[in-house]
Amino acid sequence: MAQDPETPCVSPTALLGKTALVTGGARRIGASIVNELHQAGMNVIIHYHRSNRDAESLAEKLNEHRPGSATTVAGDLIEDGQAQAIVEAAGAHWGRLDLLVNNASSFYPTPIGEIDANAWNDLIGTNLKAPCFLAQAAREPLRNSGGAIVNIADIHADRPFHEHTVYCAAKAGLLMLTRSLARELAPEIRVNAVSPGAILWPTESPSNSPTDTSPSTEGKTAVLENTPLARLGEPRDIARTVLFLMRDAPYITGQNISVDGGRTLGYR
Repeated sequence: MAQDPETPCVSPTALLGKTALVTGGARRIGASIVNELHQAGMNVIIHYHRSNRDAESLAEKLNEHRPGSATTVAGDLIEDGQAQAIVEAAGAHWGRLDLLVNNASSFYPTPIGEIDANAWNDLIGTNLKAPCFLAQAAREPLRNSGGAIVNIADIHADRPFHEHTVYCAAKAGLLMLTRSLARELAPEIRVNAVSPGAILWPTESPSNSPTDTSPSTEGKTAVLENTPLARLGEPRDIARTVLFLMRDAPYITGQNISVDGGRTLGYR
């Protein structure tokens, strides 16, 4: 039956009472995703590893706006057993889980000749291993709620980024994981990915990075010159795409949406 053009496609209360777990949700893009989902009516579980102050501050702010709507959970995603523990803690708080956003990610260069086991384990662990085990742990609660998974990938999953071989390989694996999960978990659970382009410049180097991750002025200029919209995106561009996939896209699964200002059109 055709939709009445006067009838809204989505109720403004469609997500009220539903719960989202966002990994790496304390800062930057993760925090924007948390804010967007919360504004749409969801309860949010903010996962963090080391950013406890940011996570608690964000939860406090959201609870001031809507009491009892936000909480935090800590965990090192690459440790064995942590994915299961995090999902169990998340599900126990409100008794349900409707959305898993795999946002947490390590990012830094690994030039060939300098790759070591620590960098491999960290980059593969946060960008591929953790989303896989979190999805596995969340399978039953998401099936019970008819929920969804959104993986935050990267445009460089398809187009290698110089001296970031391990990171790019991990994100490429995440895209295949997205498609595989979408097939295996259907029809109850939808699984999609969002691939950011130039959204935020790196602001700090992780402790295990052998080099500075911040791009030079020349590097920033080159990125923008190769982006048709000629500007950085905003974290909310990613957050709104995650919200779209959760709330407005009940017939989309196994897909990847690039949010990159058109950069992949004329990539070089």
